[in-house]
Amino acid sequence: MSDPALDVVEFVLTAHLYTEQRSLDENDLPPRFRQVFWTESDEEGDPGGVQRPLKVTDTIARTATGVEQPWKAVSELLFTQQTDFTGEISLTQPEMALEWYLNHAEDERLRSNPTIAAYVEDHEEYDSDVSYEDALENTRPIHADRVWIDALLEEYFDEEEDAEMLDLVNVRAPEEIEMTLKDLVLTQDQEDEIRKIVKAIEHRDYLAAIGLREIGKLLFVGPPGTGKTTISRAIAHDLGLPFVEVKLSMITSQYLGETAKNVEKSFEVAKRLSPCILFIDEFDSVAKTRRSDEHAALKRAVNTLLKSIDDISLIRDDVLLIAATNHPDQLDAAAWRRFDEIVNFPKPDQGMRADILQVITKQMRIDEFDPMEIAELTSGLTGSDLRLVLREAVLEALTEERMELTQADLLAAVSDFEERDNLKNMDMIDGDGATATGTTGNGHSHDHDHDHDHDSSHEGDAAEDTPHDHAH
Repeated sequence: MSDPALDVVEFVLTAHLYTEQRSLDENDLPPRFRQVFWTESDEEGDPGGVQRPLKVTDTIARTATGVEQPWKAVSELLFTQQTDFTGEISLTQPEMALEWYLNHAEDERLRSNPTIAAYVEDHEEYDSDVSYEDALENTRPIHADRVWIDALLEEYFDEEEDAEMLDLVNVRAPEEIEMTLKDLVLTQDQEDEIRKIVKAIEHRDYLAAIGLREIGKLLFVGPPGTGKTTISRAIAHDLGLPFVEVKLSMITSQYLGETAKNVEKSFEVAKRLSPCILFIDEFDSVAKTRRSDEHAALKRAVNTLLKSIDDISLIRDDVLLIAATNHPDQLDAAAWRRFDEIVNFPKPDQGMRADILQVITKQMRIDEFDPMEIAELTSGLTGSDLRLVLREAVLEALTEERMELTQADLLAAVSDFEERDNLKNMDMIDGDGATATGTTGNGHSHDHDHDHDHDSSHEGDAAEDTPHDHAH
């Protein structure tokens, strides 16, 4: 359980030491602290960022620590004071505060605070097993913070001129991505490729020194719902990198005349936010097999896209490029050649489906749960499909005021999913009736809105791409 006094003391002590140690920069502040001290640049020349001195008030401390009454939590400590007029909380005896902090804090806490770790390491009188380098390595860098990302986009891109283009680019900070690679079920091929790319990112200088620069361009290939998007986001989360997501279908369909320009600017956003991951979804929507009757704007967009891919580099620009497609058959040779790695995302086999089910249900109560039985009955379903099955089972149980599921609930949900999935093959006819290929003929009726709702959820996996979840 968190100690309010320790939380507030650490925050005030960090602010004091950061103000005093001019050699430290924003990367040395824990993310939860630097975000409350972040200021925007202004027209008077203030560059923004984290500006010294750092002053702590009750309001700022409450935001940073979550402690409801920060001053009350530390008011009885001998080394703290609060100024009546400004409400500023400060330290009367910083050395005593540091001693108190080190006596109360576990190494794990210190290991996430480079500001305090740097001071302790520079002063031999303090005994600690935590080095400054350890703490820095365990602290998310400033370029991964939402406030930094927003400030950079505002600085480099005109709000009016680039508004349409920026609407087509979704930038996520690592802190906004909940899924991690440890939560996912991966094929051996996927694990191997991710391991290689992580090593490439760690050793960029070495790769540049030996002249190996054409690396870090991956193409994820597979049907909707197999995890292409979510695994890409999980990589961004685990590596602490901003995630720049571009849906090419939106760029081409909404602003046809501006397509080539918007493709260029999408790559520019990634370069400005580097190091980062640039994820191009629905890659086939532009880089498809080119036809003679294709619109001239799309031809220019294809050429611009391929040139932009050529011009971006993990080694030179610190941008990892990942493209995803559900339709590899629509890509021509020129598109394939741009990628140094092709990663296959097949539908999960029975064992993987059982693992996915284990993870999806890990917070659920299920009587006599047998994931292998469900996996055996769900051949051809993706991770996204399995989530829909579980969602249906949960909602059905709630209609009966139950929060504990049974194996029978899951089996019924599988059957219902298969029945609803058949609606995608329905042949509509004029008049009041309709026939559906492969239906069971049990007399169940489905309105068109239900059909549309399910279909949009299922096909929407291409955008959301629910992963093969797995708990290691």
